[in-house]
Amino acid sequence: MKAAIVTTFGEPPVYADAPEPVAASGDEAVVEVLAAALSPRVRSQAAGTHYTSGEDLPLIPGIDGVGRLPDGKLVYFLLPDTNRGAMAERTVVDLRRTVPLPASADPVAVAAVMNAAMASWVALHRRVKMRRGARVLILGATGSAGSRAIAVARHLGAREVIGAARDPERVRGADRAVGLGAELAEAGARVDIVLDFLWGDVTRDALYAIIPARADEEQLLTWVQIGSMAGLEAPIPSAALRAVNLRMVGSGQGSVPGRAYRKEVGSLAKEVVRGTFSVPARAVPLSDVAAAWANTASPERLVLVP
Repeated sequence: MKAAIVTTFGEPPVYADAPEPVAASGDEAVVEVLAAALSPRVRSQAAGTHYTSGEDLPLIPGIDGVGRLPDGKLVYFLLPDTNRGAMAERTVVDLRRTVPLPASADPVAVAAVMNAAMASWVALHRRVKMRRGARVLILGATGSAGSRAIAVARHLGAREVIGAARDPERVRGADRAVGLGAELAEAGARVDIVLDFLWGDVTRDALYAIIPARADEEQLLTWVQIGSMAGLEAPIPSAALRAVNLRMVGSGQGSVPGRAYRKEVGSLAKEVVRGTFSVPARAVPLSDVAAAWANTASPERLVLVP
């Protein structure tokens, strides 16, 4: 079969022959891959920079996708940490990590939005109990996951959604947009939740701006670390943890029990199929994976289709 194959971390995959996947147990099945999104998460996997990255090469990238089971049923699948990912004509899935889709579902549309929306969907359901009427600040609101977080927070009943980004003019759908400088002080004075897709020095600077400006030091502020687009490490000022009622948590597959995570994936998939969440998407042949990898400025989510 054909697949996208990474032979050197940090280098684009090549389109080449790969061994046929084989299911190893009754909980596994070989699926025909119909669509696999090229997300920032997948790029970091192929670069060897994600916190789950191992050292084994060659690597077929891709952490999720839409496929067809041997019985013809359509599913969304989420892969475990593996070097045999979704960017191939076929892959092995754990049936316990699949979600059924209606036959009418558009594989490209589903694959494009699931990973982008999943981060905030799981965070706001499982890592913080967001009450209706909460105020939410999103750091990194112009990225693919950050922009979907605006829609997710609004769908879940946020009273106000503030999008923060280096270029606030590019923020779409938020009640208001701010930059990543001094304006964060006023923006964060009364928020209940921060969804942080940036980390690094941006988070340090944001804490220095927001914590002294809190209108009520007893009001709980839950800071959810989701992404690290601005840096893998952030120097956290110690006073931030003592001066106000601040709770910092991370959100990812390892921080949520597997059964609960799969339940949230299923719930999100139903909303995606209904059209609640969407992103501009463009299908790209798997054979053009090298060109797709080089296209880092596309306003559309690129989705590889064998």
